[in-house]
Amino acid sequence: MSLLNDLNPVQQKAVLETEGPLLVFAGAGSGKTRVLTYRIAYLIQEKGVQPWNIFAVTFTNKAADEMRERVERLLGGSAKGTWISTFHSACARILRQHIERLGFQRNFVIYDDQDQERHLKTIMKELNLDFKMFPPRAIRSGLEQLKNEGITPDQYSPNPYNIFQKRLALVYQRYQEDLHRNNALDFGDLLAFVTVLFRRFPEVLKSYQELCRFVMVDEFQDTNLIQYQLIRQMVEGHRNICVVGDDDQSIYRWRGAEVGNILNFEKDFSETKVITLEQNYRSTQNILRAANHVVRENRYRKEKKLWTENPEGELLTFYVADDETDEARFIVQKIVEHFSIGKSTRSYRDMAVFYRINAQSRAIEDELVKNRIPYTVVGGMKFYERKEIKDVLAYLKLMNNSSDGLSLKRIINVPSRGIGEKTIEKIEAFSREKRLSLYEGLKQAIAEDGLTPAIKAKMREFIRLIEELRKDAGSFPLSQLTLALLAKTEYLKRLKEEGTEEAFSKMENIDELINVIMGLEQGEERVSLESFLDKVSLVTDVDLYEDKGNRVSLMTLHCAKGLEFPVVFIVGIEEGLLPHYRRGEEIEDMEEERRLFYVGMTRAKERLFLSRAEERSTFGMGRANLASRFLDELPMELMQFEEKRGKMESLFSQETPWRDDTHQTGSMADDLSQESLFLEGDGVVLSPEGFYPLKIGMRVRHPKFGEGRVKSVEGMDENQKAIIVFGTVGSKRLKVCSAHLEILE
Repeated sequence: MSLLNDLNPVQQKAVLETEGPLLVFAGAGSGKTRVLTYRIAYLIQEKGVQPWNIFAVTFTNKAADEMRERVERLLGGSAKGTWISTFHSACARILRQHIERLGFQRNFVIYDDQDQERHLKTIMKELNLDFKMFPPRAIRSGLEQLKNEGITPDQYSPNPYNIFQKRLALVYQRYQEDLHRNNALDFGDLLAFVTVLFRRFPEVLKSYQELCRFVMVDEFQDTNLIQYQLIRQMVEGHRNICVVGDDDQSIYRWRGAEVGNILNFEKDFSETKVITLEQNYRSTQNILRAANHVVRENRYRKEKKLWTENPEGELLTFYVADDETDEARFIVQKIVEHFSIGKSTRSYRDMAVFYRINAQSRAIEDELVKNRIPYTVVGGMKFYERKEIKDVLAYLKLMNNSSDGLSLKRIINVPSRGIGEKTIEKIEAFSREKRLSLYEGLKQAIAEDGLTPAIKAKMREFIRLIEELRKDAGSFPLSQLTLALLAKTEYLKRLKEEGTEEAFSKMENIDELINVIMGLEQGEERVSLESFLDKVSLVTDVDLYEDKGNRVSLMTLHCAKGLEFPVVFIVGIEEGLLPHYRRGEEIEDMEEERRLFYVGMTRAKERLFLSRAEERSTFGMGRANLASRFLDELPMELMQFEEKRGKMESLFSQETPWRDDTHQTGSMADDLSQESLFLEGDGVVLSPEGFYPLKIGMRVRHPKFGEGRVKSVEGMDENQKAIIVFGTVGSKRLKVCSAHLEILE
């Protein structure tokens, strides 16, 4: 019972209610993870429940690992065997044991988002579908939605008058057939196949019902329809289910999450006991009060009165910027102020900038680079999505599952072996006709006519290589196996021969992959190829976030969920961005956008800065933006307004500013990212009649920089600015009213 001493009275109650259905509404920062981990520890230590009879499920590997580590710290070795996992990892584990009943082999491969989209494009090309009329991402999103609802290709009935749905049905049928031929599943299949497995084979379901006698679900507000069905199947017998979540933090409706799952839980389980955690341990009183005022505007929610014993703290700071560049300068000013003498002992890692869409990071990154402030972008290109890493993983996947045609196509000519795309297309058509996997079709095609002796020799060499590596897989540790494939394929040798900075960067990434594998091998007796591939296939953006480096974190509001920082900036609080224009004016959409703002606010522990821009560039043109309606919901007494301070000089203004040349790709956005873009002029403001009718492509002359050509124009009247490329100094961003330009043509 000493476990309970670390909990407040309401948390204790949630831990002690171990029998039957329990719904825990856990407000932001109220200690929901603590409740779940102490509940697991209490069941084992005080109730005598065996660890393997407990199943706790959450949404990210990071959250699952944290939960597991906390339980082990509480109980030591007696916690081993507890099943704490993500939904997708749990389903992959179940399917590894039973998927043969559904006509697949146990060594199936899991397609990530990139793999899925790549394969869909191949199918769409074969079906002669126009990518502009039927965008592959829209098709992928449609398939995900169908799978989230548990609808199979045979069950899908498209509207006969909707051409998109009709084409989606064709692609869905073909896509699932190809997945089966490749012995592959995507993320949606992992969940859908388990529900099918449980429905078709009651004895399998019963075995998991008996095994998982106590089921706990974290972040229940983020579950979709099929996840809820899966959980209901598992608890049908004993009904010992505890769900923990916060309807005010449900922000994933766009990917199938149903906030109704948590709000209607009491209807589905009539005997449910409800406990509400309302004490916040994270934020100051002022931050919490402001956040409460915002989310209270939502109608479709469970009423909660969050409170905290934390200090009152500083008021929220609000800044109205001229444009996104001014907004970025404001952020840097505030970051720098935290490092003033006697001001604070903060680190860069204590600070985070949140935005609605990834494109907003550009101006902020530019200003951070200019001032040599280290930063990391969370949710950018994942480590496991880099080309060189995908190449190595494709070899490992093919070694594990020779039916994986997608991986085979990726690496059959990597490094170059002289086997072209047309040859692969011919073999792929041959394999489909013979109802063979691409690998088996490749082997059979060698015996057929139609290929030149030279091509056949190259294919034989490739098959010999793969078969040799598959033999190695049975005897080598995974790290040695990976090193062996790099040596036998000469992958690293080819990169070294390139001798470019990009090639050396790729080599460093591959070295990091080896380090990851070796790190796993140190923690386990033997890391199987299959388990490693499952692990990397199910990685999320949040899983990849690490706060070890001393860097400012930049991320979307969606990525911020589950994290917390002492200092938070939320930028772009404008109509069209937050709330986002694509979400429409439906009540459900608007309430989710408000919840998104609430989630961002409640990540802040001590300081919260909010900002919007009066004008923001869109496709190279300045556009005036209205303040977000959410700002009207903030109490004025909790706000302090920042005055404009003018342009901030670089912290290193006496030196040559550092440039990140890896960002240069020649696009307008990249031109904007260089430190040479600044406003010039002597500050003399001309009347509107004095403005020049600048147009893109126009030649002009500047009294200091000479002749140049207009690349873009943004804004109107006295706020008009232009990017002009000069032959002597490159790109400059000029305020037109004070630049004294002469039009040459």
